Amino acid sequence: MRLIQFMTSQGERRVGAIDDDGALRVVTGDHTVYELANRAIAAGTTLDETVRAQLGDELADYDAILRERRILAPLDHPEPARFLITGTGLTHLGSADARDKMHELAHGADEDLTDSMKIFRMGLDGGKPDADAIGVQPEWFFKGVGTCVVPPEVPLPSPSFALAGGEEAEVVGFYIIAEDGTPFRIGFAIGNEFSDQVTEALNYLYLAHSKLRPCSFGPELLLGPLPQDLKGSVRVVRDGAPIWEGEFLSGESNMSHSVRNLEHYHFRYDMFRRPGDLHAYFFGAPILSCANGVTTTDGDVFEIDVPAFGRPLRNSMAVSQASAVVVKAL
Repeated sequence: MRLIQFMTSQGERRVGAIDDDGALRVVTGDHTVYELANRAIAAGTTLDETVRAQLGDELADYDAILRERRILAPLDHPEPARFLITGTGLTHLGSADARDKMHELAHGADEDLTDSMKIFRMGLDGGKPDADAIGVQPEWFFKGVGTCVVPPEVPLPSPSFALAGGEEAEVVGFYIIAEDGTPFRIGFAIGNEFSDQVTEALNYLYLAHSKLRPCSFGPELLLGPLPQDLKGSVRVVRDGAPIWEGEFLSGESNMSHSVRNLEHYHFRYDMFRRPGDLHAYFFGAPILSCANGVTTTDGDVFEIDVPAFGRPLRNSMAVSQASAVVVKAL
């Protein structure tokens, strides 16, 4: 099952489920996925079962929702500061190649990218342990909180001080923390972990700065297990025409880490098991347009199309105007 969150033309929130035939059926009870997930935990049922119990006969016009930008992110929290956005990198073969190319552009082909390639090779060797074992620790970064999430079809603002703004097409895992501190996986979506790869390439210690940007995911939330082999495409569109397109390959068959291993290293920290919190965890980008010679500009559109996740994720880039920040003493 796949879910979306949207606003009606009357300004009311709703959750919709996409039928096998592509029809969008409206959930009649709870109006957010967060509410539905909490209800499923309390009842000891799956989210799929909880949603099906609330499906009625009302249908919604999915095309109109997208066209009129009434689509919302497929998961959010009533208190955005309690929605933690994090991620990992160097989990795909393509991601290691991209880091190499970024580093060569910044420092020359003879410069070794020892730390990045070392952690990637560690993942290849130990990122997919046996079912009862724990593998090697992955890379990790903090992206922001719920206020940095931009809905599908809405522009991604790039700060005036950014050196670049590039797409990072990734699978995103979503989690809710139960009252007893247990993390429950809600589902998965396609995401754009929009980043400043030029700043990152200057020095690997700038990675943290390069990630503090808006992001987007959706429009659809996939319930159930993540497909092992995910295929799709990533495009950058300028003035209505693609200027670059690459193949998207993800799922555990194309990753150096298992989802279980990534989840273990994230949720082992007590601070990430606070009851009631939500987590969005980006699993790493297999391909980057910037590593293939693309420099994005204001107005470019990023389109990530992976059929297993339903409709494509689209966002344009909007360069923000410079503004002074003044710190005042109390």
